[in-house]
Amino acid sequence: MPCPAARPSLCGMESVLDHHDALALLTWQVELGATEAICDAPVNRYEMATESSAAMAPDRPAAPPAVPPRPVAAPVTPPAAPGIDPVAVARQAAAAARDLGELREAMAAFEFCDLRLGARNLVFADGNPRARVMVIGEAPGRDEDIQGKPFVGRAGQLLDRMFAAIGMGRAMSDGARADGARAIYITNVLPWRPPQNRDPKPDEVAMLLPFVQRHVELASPDILVLMGNISCNALLGRKGITRLRGQWAEVLGRPALPMFHPAYLLRNPHAKREAWHDLLMLQARLRELA
Repeated sequence: MPCPAARPSLCGMESVLDHHDALALLTWQVELGATEAICDAPVNRYEMATESSAAMAPDRPAAPPAVPPRPVAAPVTPPAAPGIDPVAVARQAAAAARDLGELREAMAAFEFCDLRLGARNLVFADGNPRARVMVIGEAPGRDEDIQGKPFVGRAGQLLDRMFAAIGMGRAMSDGARADGARAIYITNVLPWRPPQNRDPKPDEVAMLLPFVQRHVELASPDILVLMGNISCNALLGRKGITRLRGQWAEVLGRPALPMFHPAYLLRNPHAKREAWHDLLMLQARLRELA
């Protein structure tokens, strides 16, 4: 059927449709499939279907929407309440520890560091707690996280060889001697492994530093060895291990010697010469303090 609008009276001419023209136009639109008139406002067909279903069964209560089961997730540490300072909480908990055993328990109970959620074990310390030398590393790695001891991976094996070269080691108890003259005691700034071995964040170091400081007070070594940038920045407030290494500093009233981290030496074997120089400096200082 030809379009009624093709008539001259409907194509651009200013004329009013008569009854026959209007009827012909409507008939043409119906043949094209237009069966409903356009309203002043859009109609939501989905709501109309819901209302029609409800009208067909007015006495039937509507079923509640299905709630998907909640996925089982690891427990999340609740955020600190407003006004609670994790550093202050850590300082109070650390100060209350009367010995190394209580300090370890206080660290395990500390809930404000999210690293504990992804770690397998708390890595506290290893070696002889009566040692004259206390080594402070950065954070546990994969092997340390599995075994719960610091410096047990490739870097730890190199550390053992380094100190064995000057007659010292973590396994030495010096027989009946209690002063730990040839022993070493090892810990880290962080007791939990960061994800993918990333560097610790400043807030993580800040909230765990009171435990490190109390650890030093309770172990009471003669000398501290700060292994790597993270431990130097935490306890000296300075970075740049290539500039700091081999230069004595003072930490918590004790002489402290910054040294290259064994992991750095594995990546940069040429720096082992400087590390050997630092070990000889440590050996000489121990003799002076004997």
